[in-house]
Amino acid sequence: MFQLDDNFLQEVGLGSLPDDQKQAFLAHFREQLEMIVGTKLSEGLSDQQLGEFESFIDRKSDRVSAWLATNAPNYEQDAVYQQLRANAPDNVPADVLLAEYASLKWLGMNRPNYRDVVAQTMNELKQEIIANRDAILGGDASAA
Repeated sequence: MFQLDDNFLQEVGLGSLPDDQKQAFLAHFREQLEMIVGTKLSEGLSDQQLGEFESFIDRKSDRVSAWLATNAPNYEQDAVYQQLRANAPDNVPADVLLAEYASLKWLGMNRPNYRDVVAQTMNELKQEIIANRDAILGGDASAA
């Protein structure tokens, strides 16, 4: 969908940040993106739905397996699961892969617009960074 990397920093005008500050900035940006998207996606969900999704995030294997058995019993044949498995590093535990798949499947069922929400939020945050680029660079430059 998108990459938070040096290309992203160049795009928003922060490519000149020192390497250590680049990583810190990208980590902060990712946290903000996840928090805002999570807040937007959780609006209107029931406590039961929120609990379900949290069990995927927390990798509660028993709950993930139960949800998959009910909602995606043939997940191994699903192209999304196959792609996740093919692209995952060799050392990724099976329960992590299943939780990731379940969260994507759950979002598709309960928040089919989640990709649009992520893209819109990403764009809003990028515009905010671009608008404040000089202050960000000035603040980082004075701290160095």
